Amino acid sequence: MADPDVYSLPDGLPIPEDDGACDGLEGRPLPDLELPATTGEPANLGTIGSEGTAVLFIYPRTGRPGEPLPPGWDLIPGARGCTPQSCAFRDLHGELAALGVPVFGLSAQSPDDQLEFAERVHLPFAVLSDPQLELAGALGLPTFEVAGMRLYNRVTLVVRDGAIAKVFYPVFPPDRNAAQVLAWLAA
Repeated sequence: MADPDVYSLPDGLPIPEDDGACDGLEGRPLPDLELPATTGEPANLGTIGSEGTAVLFIYPRTGRPGEPLPPGWDLIPGARGCTPQSCAFRDLHGELAALGVPVFGLSAQSPDDQLEFAERVHLPFAVLSDPQLELAGALGLPTFEVAGMRLYNRVTLVVRDGAIAKVFYPVFPPDRNAAQVLAWLAA
């Protein structure tokens, strides 16, 4: 079997359905939680968007070229597309920055995995590592299990003045999420 192309989405991926798992998040603050970041300094989620607006996109896990995907990955609704989603936020970073909106990515992957990924795809924003899924516990965010790993379902939060102002869930297709967020912010 050929190595998967982690930079694009294959045709025919199952579309995730809104199961209500993120209902009730709007209006809630992000918790005061410090997580390792690819900047080398920990990031406190409680300060993200505390003054102004910020975007936090949460994804299951990024793939690495040359490494196989977890078994059945493409059959899990919403699992595939973390690299294309992250690269779309990278590509629209200038437009988001022009609006004064910082962007943060977050997954359950280790700090070393996050750093390798951020450097490989040249991300101009911090990616946070939450291997214990502390944010999921604090906010009740949806997760799933595959190949012995517990991972986040894909969800994007716009945080304004310390509270969640907009929730994008489910996110599909993930490579269009950054444009959807930018359009919402510009409206």
